[in-house]
Amino acid sequence: MKRQNYIWNRLTPYQLLILGYVFVTVTGAILLALPVSSARGAPQPFLDALFVATSGISTSGLSPVDIGTYYSLFGQIVLLVIFQLGGIGYMSFIILTMYVLGIKGSLRTSLVAKESLAGPNLHVLKGFFLSVLAYSFVFELVGAAILAAIWMREYPAARSVYLGIFHSVSTFCTAGFGLFPDSLMRYRDSTLLNATIVVLSLAGGIGFFVLRDLTALIAGRFNGRRRFRLTVHSRLVLAVTAIVISVGTVVILFTEHWPSTMSAYDRTLTSVFQAVSASTTDGFNTIDIGAMGAASLTIIMLLMFVGASPGSTGGGIKTTTFALLFILVRARLRKKQTNALGTEMSERCIYDAAVVAFCFMLVALADTVILSITEKSSYLQNLFEIVSALGNTGLSMGITAGLSSIGKAALIVTMFIGRVGVLSIAFAFLTAPPKVLFRYPKEDVFVG
Repeated sequence: MKRQNYIWNRLTPYQLLILGYVFVTVTGAILLALPVSSARGAPQPFLDALFVATSGISTSGLSPVDIGTYYSLFGQIVLLVIFQLGGIGYMSFIILTMYVLGIKGSLRTSLVAKESLAGPNLHVLKGFFLSVLAYSFVFELVGAAILAAIWMREYPAARSVYLGIFHSVSTFCTAGFGLFPDSLMRYRDSTLLNATIVVLSLAGGIGFFVLRDLTALIAGRFNGRRRFRLTVHSRLVLAVTAIVISVGTVVILFTEHWPSTMSAYDRTLTSVFQAVSASTTDGFNTIDIGAMGAASLTIIMLLMFVGASPGSTGGGIKTTTFALLFILVRARLRKKQTNALGTEMSERCIYDAAVVAFCFMLVALADTVILSITEKSSYLQNLFEIVSALGNTGLSMGITAGLSSIGKAALIVTMFIGRVGVLSIAFAFLTAPPKVLFRYPKEDVFVG
């Protein structure tokens, strides 16, 4: 017992966070591999079960099997629980349980919880996680009600409610898992369904920090108190999200080869949906991704790479990282400070953004080499799958089911890296540097 306590106390918050995600993933994979989880009553190969479980905990949405037909009701519910835990963070439920039972959390628990959602300040930790659960419950409940009402035109009430709950949770958690073999392509012309998915995706993708800010802003205007101003973080997130989605929509709309029978309104609706899907990393599609043109696929990969925002249910390098890199480049070209929105961005944030983007590109490069050797699919198909896995998006050109064992293993690691974050993994495995009492002399090198 003393040895176990010693090992436990030696683990850092980052290591505990990763171990928690590994535990949920492996447990989910074991449950999915059971015969009871399969519609045919046969056990699923563990590698495939691990792939789906990792895709669930990372809210990626990639799957080598069709979720709606392969898994039984039990297996689908297991997967739903996995991506719900992955979307809002398993620490949210631990904090809720401790709150309900009146258990006071230790500092170690608080630090792990702080890192699980790119962390708020410790003194507002409990309130923040309770608000995470509240926002999730409200959005998922309303979304489920709307979607269930839509599907009641086609299915019995019980089936409609189940479809509504599953797809609402999947959308808000930006998981992209659906129970239809064609994702949502059959509902391409349904304005209400498209709008519901888009709103849920944006709510999950902009992050809980921004949702709290927007709530305070709206509440302040209604109760007549002193006007609340959005934080720099929220303004940056909203601005970048609007820009990347707008650019993505325009590129898809004007470069894609649309059927002549498709109206301008339907083309615009589909373009907006796919731009939001890629940007928030929700992973649903209303158009055949594999049949899209090179320009559209390129912009979708860029949107998936940038991804959602910190403290959200989505993946990617995050909108703020992309914004900070742009601010850095602009400042360097103009030989000015890294200023934006009336604020100078901190040097630490700039460094973190550069490291995150660089590590993401390294992982993508390594995966590209591996899949180019192991897979028979084209370079573009491999690259698209890799970016989708790393950005935890789930959009695919249709090669997931045909991946080799090595390809699946590589993407399992990639999806996990995308969910936990390159900085968290680096901090978990790199030891703290010794205290240095001196500094080396500076020297310039030639660049560019």
